[in-house]
Amino acid sequence: MSQVKSLPNVATVATAASQRRSLTLFDASLIWPAIVDAFMKLGPRTQARSPVMFVVYVGSILTTLMYFRAISNTLESAASSFILAVSVWLWFTVLFANFAEALAEGRSKAQAASLRGLKQTVMAKKLATPKHGTAWLPVPGADLRKGHTILVEAGDVVPIDGEVIEGVASVDESAITGESAPVIRESGGDFSAVTGGTRVLSDWLVVRVSVNPGETFLDRMISIVEGAKRQKTPNEIALTILLVALTIVFLVVTVTLLPFSLFGVAAAGAGSPVSVTVLIALLVCLIPTTIGALLSSIGVAGMSRMMGANVIATSGRAVEAAGDVDVLLLDKTGTITLGNRQAAGFFAAPGVTEQQLADVAQLASMADETPEGRSIVVLAKQRFNIREREMGSLHAVFIAFSANTRMSGVDIGERQVRKGAADSVCKQVAALGMPYPAEMARLVDDVSRRGSTPLVVVDAGRVMGVVELKDIVKGGIKERFAELRRMGIKTVMITGDNKLTAAAIAAEAGVDDFLAEATPEDKLKLIRHYQSQGRLVAMTGDGTNDAPALAQADVAVAMNSGTQAAKEAGNMVDLDSNPTKLLEIVEIGKQMLMTRGSLTTFSIANDIAKYFAIIPAAFVGTYPQLKALDVMQLSSPDSAIMSAVIFNALIIIVLIPLALKGVQYRAIGAAALLRRNILIYGVGGLILPFVGIKLIDMVLSVLHLV
Repeated sequence: MSQVKSLPNVATVATAASQRRSLTLFDASLIWPAIVDAFMKLGPRTQARSPVMFVVYVGSILTTLMYFRAISNTLESAASSFILAVSVWLWFTVLFANFAEALAEGRSKAQAASLRGLKQTVMAKKLATPKHGTAWLPVPGADLRKGHTILVEAGDVVPIDGEVIEGVASVDESAITGESAPVIRESGGDFSAVTGGTRVLSDWLVVRVSVNPGETFLDRMISIVEGAKRQKTPNEIALTILLVALTIVFLVVTVTLLPFSLFGVAAAGAGSPVSVTVLIALLVCLIPTTIGALLSSIGVAGMSRMMGANVIATSGRAVEAAGDVDVLLLDKTGTITLGNRQAAGFFAAPGVTEQQLADVAQLASMADETPEGRSIVVLAKQRFNIREREMGSLHAVFIAFSANTRMSGVDIGERQVRKGAADSVCKQVAALGMPYPAEMARLVDDVSRRGSTPLVVVDAGRVMGVVELKDIVKGGIKERFAELRRMGIKTVMITGDNKLTAAAIAAEAGVDDFLAEATPEDKLKLIRHYQSQGRLVAMTGDGTNDAPALAQADVAVAMNSGTQAAKEAGNMVDLDSNPTKLLEIVEIGKQMLMTRGSLTTFSIANDIAKYFAIIPAAFVGTYPQLKALDVMQLSSPDSAIMSAVIFNALIIIVLIPLALKGVQYRAIGAAALLRRNILIYGVGGLILPFVGIKLIDMVLSVLHLV
């Protein structure tokens, strides 16, 4: 690293914690832009994206034209005032729907703006061309391209996404993740990816650029978070088709009645005809405007809630799929268990005392800096007060653990002390011509059945016993799995442990099934097996070896700390790199689907209630016999129509907080959830219009507005 030229000071990046301010549901910084956007969305192209609201939009235009025609024909003031009032409230209905969508998008845009603020123009140290030897030359970060090699030193901002190919350094990723604790990035393994906008705190890294400008993780985050660019999901499209079908039914009825209104003839030859204004108002009130107005905002808010959990979803489809997931594949280490196995006990072989075993196990672990190795040293000290010894005078040679031998230990002269997997130690003992006690197989099995990992300790070919390493199951994880089971979601633990160990931990954690001794091919095969049964599968991963399975899974959550290959294969990225986040992701997806279903139920129930509440009152002038069905006893036909139109508009505003915040998540089965929805949103949707329309009618009557 010697020939590095001095560079200009790079720009600093503020942490995300200071840039991302918590926005309340109706934050003033969101309200006024949303109001402006609501008017900006009044263009025909924008309105046409929602067929239901487009009908309201056309009705608003028609009633407005009818009002101007009425005043130009010097129509009586009462009639023209009624047309104006209907027209104004129809426009309010359109604007309220636009406002709901704009408010949801505004929250996403605020998140995107905070991310955009992280983008800085920085200078990079690029590997020079061969004629310059090994020098690093200063270049603008924007000039970097995929495949270039750069140097990032302590204090530098990483200019662009890449893979570490040399060096180890501590990196501050708070600008991206919001987590203040630095992380270690190094070449090789599953922690080699670095993200543009993060800062190197110590040492240096040589990085190979993995993307071109405009394609970085930060760029993708910004474009994804902006709700305005969100595409409709398959379920949303299917619901839209249903709403359009319902709208067409009422539209056909309205068109059928229209000639009678235009020619001033009662449909049955009795009474006065219904006016065109009343027909338009009835159409708007009876089509599913409530869910039509809130449908888009529900989807945008779902992605916004996902971002609030520090998860970037590549599309609304991924969020929706999370709500439909019925199989979860979860890694054992770090997800179900704490991940750091700790020494929990010494089980001596026949003819060996527990203290002798502890002494030899500590000796074999003196140079082992892993959490497991250190815990053996500590446990021996706690149990038998065995102090660490001076190894230098013994001329000890420490043997590091390797995947081939699956053992570690120390050589002191001719004396070989080892600890490791039972089968590996057994082979070594046999190679030395020493006996392997039959009792050891029972000890190893007993430890494995408890869900722990057995390490067999041997001293100069003599088997001393077993050290139990216990992986602690996370607190509360069993209860969360029980909740998922009640929702009909199957949980499958994936681990590299043997079947006995895997079965014990699976039982303790409460998962439904497990895959032991898992390889990348095994994971892929398991996912395809469940998908062939018509099930949706979710999983997490961080390594390149997880990429095939992530690409196959329906919901694939890649850890931000993982490799670039894993992040590209997944359809979500967890910025916190917390494997248990998968459970929260499923809950957010479920909440979005529950919100959409609840508000759809409420909207349709509303339309049914309005049908029975206002039809008799609206048509009593044409069909006097309908007076017997006017159970609400509204003051006049005009008041009935106005009350319904006003209620139809105001209910959208009332439901905006629910659409954006989401229906409260409850871990209950589909049948129980359906009953709850029908009870709360179905029955509530039937009752509320009767109460609301009657109250509005009373206010209009008292104020003599109709």
